This record gives sequence, C-alpha cells and structure tokens, in this order.
Amino acid sequence: MGRAKDIIVKPIPRKDADKIIKSLHYSGKVVRNSQIHLGVFLDGKCGGVLQFGPSLDKKKIIGLVRDTKWNGFIELNRMALADWLPANGESRSIAVAMKLLKKHYPQLEWVVSFADGTQCGHGTIYQASGFTLTGINQSKNLVRLPNGSTIHKMTLESNPTTPRTELGGKSYYDVTGGRYNLSAYVEEVGGQVIPGFQFRYMYFLNYDARKRLTVPVVPFSKIKEIGGEMYRGEAK
Repeated sequence: MGRAKDIIVKPIPRKDADKIIKSLHYSGKVVRNSQIHLGVFLDGKCGGVLQFGPSLDKKKIIGLVRDTKWNGFIELNRMALADWLPANGESRSIAVAMKLLKKHYPQLEWVVSFADGTQCGHGTIYQASGFTLTGINQSKNLVRLPNGSTIHKMTLESNPTTPRTELGGKSYYDVTGGRYNLSAYVEEVGGQVIPGFQFRYMYFLNYDARKRLTVPVVPFSKIKEIGGEMYRGEAK
C-alpha cells in the first residue's frame, strides 16, 4: 500500500469541505444536504474530502434492503481527492471512512453511492473498495447547458418553483406548465441530454443487511458487456 497507509481521515467543517469539493470534484458542485464531512490528510495537508448525507430520493432507495430503518442508511454523495495523494489513496480513504461511520453512527447498516458514467467513471474505485454493484441505469437525466455547466433532473424537480438563472428568472414549472417535463426544460434552455450510464453501488457496514438485499447483485463484467466503461471522463 506504500504511503497510502499514512493517510488520515477525520471530520472537518462543512465550509472547508465544500471549498475542497468545488475545487477538486469534476462537477464543481456540492450536495446541499451533506451532513458528514471527512477530510483526507497526508503529512498534515488536506488533499480530499468524502461527504455523506441522506439520499435525495430516500423513499425509493430505502427499499433496496428489507427492514431498513429510516436512519439506517446514508449516501456517499461526494468524493474528491487530489492527484498528489499516493496510489491506493482512494481505497484507503474509503476504508477508513467506513470504519468511522461504523464506530460513530452504529445505526447505519449500509451506504449507497452512484458512479457517473456520463462524465466521470464507472466506479473502479468502488469495485476496489468492497462495494457491491446493484444497479445500472441508462442516464437520461443529466443536461448540459449552453454555457458548458450541467444540471440533473432531480435538482430541477426538487425545487420546481425556484427562479433559475439559465431560464432568465423563470422557474422549472414556469416553462413546463407546472409539470415534471425535462424535455420542455431542455428545449427552453437550448441544452442537451448527456448520454451514458449511472451505476449504483452499495457498501454493507452490517453484513446481515446484505442478506436482506431486495435487488440482484450485478456482476462487474456487465459494465464492459454493455459498453459502459469510463475512467476519468473518457470512455474505454
């Protein structure tokens, strides 16, 4: 493991975590409902962050594991590490983070996270860190705006009445007639839906919870089979 074993993972203030995510994460965006912020340190210098919080679509996600309590799972919704961290730094950081969750949040039984196969990668780090692949979906929900930025359907539909800059102050509902209609939004802004896949991974802090999984485990080989491989934003 080399120097990766010297990595320290510990809580940091949200404002510091958000600043690092905006600097290092490919999206440049933070998730507003993140609640746990873990900094990744080497030689006293912070080189990354892992952020955890409730899933935006919690009612849907909770059913992945039978008999999960409302506070029994959490989502790893942002992870970004600097290139200067040593090899195996990602898997080391995840391993330590999971131990911290298990110790300090004993009510948590499992962690869910999503790999973005439209812009980033298919989840190589998750595969190397003990996660289980439980879902592959063709992504039709991510929109690239004319200025090059991106926005997800869930962001729009979770705040449909909020005035939006790219709509000239109008809201999502204003341009869709008060309905969930991504196509109407895309046409209005002159955007483009980004093709690709979304990969759902799960990590079991409580192994007994894995026995209650309600969906099939997907073999990693399925990703290559469907042509979904991507690493650092480049299709393979």
